[in-house]
Amino acid sequence: MGGTILNTITVLIGSTVGLLIGNRLPQRIQESVITGLGLVTLFVGLSNTNETGNIIIPLLSLITGVIIGELLNIDARLEAFAGWLQRRVAGVGGSADKTPADSAEAGTGDVPADPRARFIQGFVTASLVFCVGPLTFVGSIQDGMGLDSGFEQLAIKSTLDGFASMAFAASLGIGVLFSVITVFGVQGGLALAGWLAGEFMSDAMINEMTAVGGLLLIGLSLVLLDLKKPRVANFLPALLVAPVLVAVAEALGINIYPL
Repeated sequence: MGGTILNTITVLIGSTVGLLIGNRLPQRIQESVITGLGLVTLFVGLSNTNETGNIIIPLLSLITGVIIGELLNIDARLEAFAGWLQRRVAGVGGSADKTPADSAEAGTGDVPADPRARFIQGFVTASLVFCVGPLTFVGSIQDGMGLDSGFEQLAIKSTLDGFASMAFAASLGIGVLFSVITVFGVQGGLALAGWLAGEFMSDAMINEMTAVGGLLLIGLSLVLLDLKKPRVANFLPALLVAPVLVAVAEALGINIYPL
């Protein structure tokens, strides 16, 4: 759990610094910062997708995962949770009556003026950026196993997230600060799973989960670049589906990495 605690602290500090300097940055600079983060997210996503050894696994994982996510309506639930937090923290008046769908209409490239929409956008975007990457899953699980490599990976992620949270908070506001709840909950849960399950993931399982995570980051980059607004959160179950598919294939003796 040491890596998770470190990551939570860096996001908290970075977000706080970003909030302090945010109002001093012109709107065009804030929008350019978000665009820069979108480009970096796209690059990381493309790099991670190369980890797959068989594109069929990420394909099946995404299709199966998004069906599950749409049935569970994860995206709307996450936005509803963000809206509930915003009402408790920001105390916005009339704008608090808007629906998550209203908020989703605002693009990330154009920072929304409505406080509730801005809070939701900051919380959801930051939560996905900080929790979708492979370092989150692999690092947290290995950290829970007590492996030094796990803490090292989360230390690297903590540094990146600290700077990213600073940039996000400067542009998207206090909603980014509350993404620490998601960071601690997701990474803490994965660390606990690693502690309980031990070394249960093969290299193939990790590689395919990394590739799926890369595809999700590419989807998120489209939001950050204001090109398209896919419901990325609804694809999150695919990260769990990928290693399960690999495990089933391995148990059946199916070679998923053909020559």
